[in-house]
Amino acid sequence: MATTDINVPIREKVATPASAKLRLGSLTALVIGSMVGSGVFSLPQNMAAGAGPLAILIGWAITAVGMLALVFVYQSLAVRRPDLDAGPYAYAKAGFGPFVGFNSAWGYWISAWVGNVSYAVIVFSALSYFFPAFGDGNTWQAVLGASILLWLIHVLILAGIRQAAVVNTIVTVAKIAPVVLFVGIVAVAFKLNVWTLDFTGLGNASLGTIAAQVKSTMLVTLWVFIGIEGASVFSARAERRKDIATATVLGFFTCLALYALVSLLSLGILSQPELAALKNPSMAGVLEAVVGPWGAVLINLALVISVIGAFLSWTLLAAEVPHVAGKDGTLPKFFGRESERGVPSTSLLITNLLVQAFLVITLFAQSTYQALFYIASTAILVPYIFSGAFAAKLALTGESYEGGEGRTGPLVAGVLATIYGLWLVYAAGPAYLFMCAILYAPGIIFYVWARREGNQRVFHPVEAIIAIALVAVAILAVYEMWTGAVSAL
Repeated sequence: MATTDINVPIREKVATPASAKLRLGSLTALVIGSMVGSGVFSLPQNMAAGAGPLAILIGWAITAVGMLALVFVYQSLAVRRPDLDAGPYAYAKAGFGPFVGFNSAWGYWISAWVGNVSYAVIVFSALSYFFPAFGDGNTWQAVLGASILLWLIHVLILAGIRQAAVVNTIVTVAKIAPVVLFVGIVAVAFKLNVWTLDFTGLGNASLGTIAAQVKSTMLVTLWVFIGIEGASVFSARAERRKDIATATVLGFFTCLALYALVSLLSLGILSQPELAALKNPSMAGVLEAVVGPWGAVLINLALVISVIGAFLSWTLLAAEVPHVAGKDGTLPKFFGRESERGVPSTSLLITNLLVQAFLVITLFAQSTYQALFYIASTAILVPYIFSGAFAAKLALTGESYEGGEGRTGPLVAGVLATIYGLWLVYAAGPAYLFMCAILYAPGIIFYVWARREGNQRVFHPVEAIIAIALVAVAILAVYEMWTGAVSAL
């Protein structure tokens, strides 16, 4: 493909060559590869840190319903609005206007590249099992290693999207195998008396009520499912449109089964306090308790492979959204530039420069993996909420539905997905909402830039109020962090 001319009209779509199209296997691998990263390997400790078995069961039930609703939302929208590419942000823009659409694109992008910073931290934290100098993934040695990994992935993607997707498929298979092995071994060693010990978690006063425990699991369960929309983001590159829905459903049920089994079966090996005290990746400590030291070695190596794969998947996703947004005028035009191989080279470079900058910040702020993934999880809530709301809006208005076609199912799915997203906003708490406000607010500059490039009205009255409120919250957040009232990274 020739390099995209910056003077091409912003709404003109550039066709993806047939040789670069993604088939069902690659799309499914992108979904699974995007979701199965570092989170699954830290689930035992992350879940047990704030909840007992009963609350974890309830948390998974809520997540299953909420995320399944989101799956149905993306499945339905892929079929009903095939004209919309890049998934979450395009749906928000079509349903609720350019400024909401912009913030969905911006929020998704933030989530993607901050998530990549967390991947870089956790991969070198795992390597510290073999090389102690890497510490918790935020020493200078770890930051140097993560930087080298970042730019190697950059070079791989520049070779072509399809080539990168093929590598991702191979890596996805390689990283799923150790998780399946873990589930099998732990299932055999499972002890019911350990699992039922303090089943409610109320015996540990620090955990709080059942409701408080359930709330503590929410961002963890959201984090491990981020990426469910992976096939939708690459809709413009799919060989067959219907494969987007199939890949999304296959990816969801595969990961739901693995995640629930990993976290729940681990509670039958070690008690809640023991799991909560484990260093991440905590799957290593659980397997070591069953089979000995080789179990920890296996899981740490598996994590490295898994996170490198997720790093690749999320770099692809992180570059694709601003690229498409640049082509349709949501972001400035320069984000839409492509290389001769059809790679979103400009958005890829900007994305990885931001990841690099945050890697340096982690060195000085000593940021942890958990703090970074909480920020990434909170940032993605805007596109998720508006995707659900758009599906509900289509069902209510009948737009894209033929006469007599059932709308109840899509309406219920859209409403449930929206409510689930709002519940997660509440569960996130003020600290991470403030941090996201600080990251969202600068985006207004790029929104104004893009609107002026297209000779379009910048804000309607309601949008102006939203923008002012966002900037005000960001200023308040900076003040609160400066005074120490709310912790930063």
